[in-house]
Amino acid sequence: MQGVGTELEAASQARGKQPRATVRTAVAGVGGYAGGELARLLLAHPRLTETKPLFLGRIADDATGGRVPLEQIHPQLALGEGKLQPEIHAFSWELIREAGTEIVFLALPHETSRQWVPEWLEHGISVIDLSGAWRLNDATNRAVYKLHDADTGLAEKLQAEAVFGAPELHRDAIAAARLVANPGCYATSIILALAPLLRAGLVDVDHGIVCDAKSGVSGAGKAATAKTHFMYAADNLSAYSVFGHRHTGEMLEQLGLTAEQIQFTPHLLPIPRGILSTIYVRLAARMQPEQIEACLRAFYTASPMVRVHATPELPQIQHVVRTNYLDLGFELAKDGLRLVLVSCLDNLLKGAAGQAVQNMNVMCGWDEVEGLL
Repeated sequence: MQGVGTELEAASQARGKQPRATVRTAVAGVGGYAGGELARLLLAHPRLTETKPLFLGRIADDATGGRVPLEQIHPQLALGEGKLQPEIHAFSWELIREAGTEIVFLALPHETSRQWVPEWLEHGISVIDLSGAWRLNDATNRAVYKLHDADTGLAEKLQAEAVFGAPELHRDAIAAARLVANPGCYATSIILALAPLLRAGLVDVDHGIVCDAKSGVSGAGKAATAKTHFMYAADNLSAYSVFGHRHTGEMLEQLGLTAEQIQFTPHLLPIPRGILSTIYVRLAARMQPEQIEACLRAFYTASPMVRVHATPELPQIQHVVRTNYLDLGFELAKDGLRLVLVSCLDNLLKGAAGQAVQNMNVMCGWDEVEGLL
């Protein structure tokens, strides 16, 4: 693990922001898959050893004393005999104030986050939101979430303030933000693969970009559905949400593309976790493999959570699962024009909880990898 005196922390200090010694955190919605991963990462984070996170969840609302052991929902997080076991508490602003909460992670439904964020900010608490509630600036793209704002003027103001939480693209803005919208898992895998080439003007966007992405079942969340239970998902591979997946808007906005320039089709893999995205592009001019590799490496030279593979080696899900890395590789056709990119990540970590902790590290002026390696 990189220590306090890293180049990334030095860069933070150079921007005029001194790293915090620690921060008091809370997780609202700790019961889901992403919430469980957040709890695991925060409990082990080296900066939070003296300021353990406050866990909030609906399961504690009717419990005796308004609390239940965290291990009741996530047995893997039990600390063993003789140790103080973390608890999930019923929501209470008094409890949140007593805990001195400074940053909250919202692992809640989209509509709930949209309603709650203004109040958290009003209490002076910075927000890292794992839902899609604040990711999209264009109202047409955001319509897929069917959100309702009680105060449209305030919502528009906060939406303009929200920072898309991809540290590799918006590191400086995240460092100064009080509302960070954690990207979607599919969106992360595709945006980070394409951003270097698009920003360098190397892609013939009007020829069209095709994104074929496959995710493990945990990407659909913890609540079982007809298409995520074992009898449907096992020994199967299925496409879904063709021309209508809610992460498409993030790709359009972050990559500066139109809906006619990119086609994204997600698929459900019969595995618990992980995403593999295969992306087909046509280049604007003939290139050599070493030029493509140089472009990717230069773009991510200061991004420790992105690993670029030398062609023709391609990423695999098994190499990123249970890590916060995004692995990126490619192959270029002999004609120098047809390029295939392959991007892999763990949808619960770099696609959700791990990226949220990475964003916290940036906000606090810490090394991005702290608590993630």
